[in-house]
Amino acid sequence: QVQLVESGGGLVQAGGSLRLSCAASGRTFSRYAMGWFRQGAGKEREFVATISWSGDSTYYADSVKGRFTISRDNAKNTVYLQMNSLKPEDTAVYYCAADTVLSIGPSYDYWGQGTQVTVSS
Repeated sequence: QVQLVESGGGLVQAGGSLRLSCAASGRTFSRYAMGWFRQGAGKEREFVATISWSGDSTYYADSVKGRFTISRDNAKNTVYLQMNSLKPEDTAVYYCAADTVLSIGPSYDYWGQGTQVTVSS
């Protein structure tokens, strides 16, 4: 089992920045690829970014490429999502997820409870 707890969400004006964190506990964090997904009100959950267990490989949704950066610190069992140049359409609940397989799909084995990000115009 892997337990994931997100933090860092909040209210920010358009053009601002936030950094989300996801702290993992349980099985060896460094064995897992980590992903960030989001779900806006009335929308389906969508892929945002993912990072390999080593941190060497990252992938982003086109909608966030160039604005968001995913990173991880295996010594701290934490994955981050730095979000810059935020737009109102980035408003959503953001979830982190863990799986042994790197994927941009929602088939991750473990999920956090989510953290709300609201971007005002």
